[in-house]
Amino acid sequence: MGIEKTPSLINRFIRFCLLNKLVVILVVLAIVGGGLYYMPFETGKKWMPRNPIPVDAIPDIGENQQIVF
Repeated sequence: MGIEKTPSLINRFIRFCLLNKLVVILVVLAIVGGGLYYMPFETGKKWMPRNPIPVDAIPDIGENQQIVF
C-alpha cells in the first residue's frame, strides 16, 4: 500500500563500512601506505623504498596583471 523507500547511496556506504570493518581497515592502510611511498620529501626513514613524484618549483617573476573584460 505504501511506497517503499530505497536507502540512499550514503546509507548503503555507511552500512557497508560498519559490516565490513576488515575491508575498510585494509583500504585505509593501502591509501596511507601509498601516500608514504609517493611523498615528495625525505623523512630519513630507510625501512621502506620510496619512489617520490618529482616536484619542481619555479617562481613567477612576471608582473602582476589583472585581466578585465
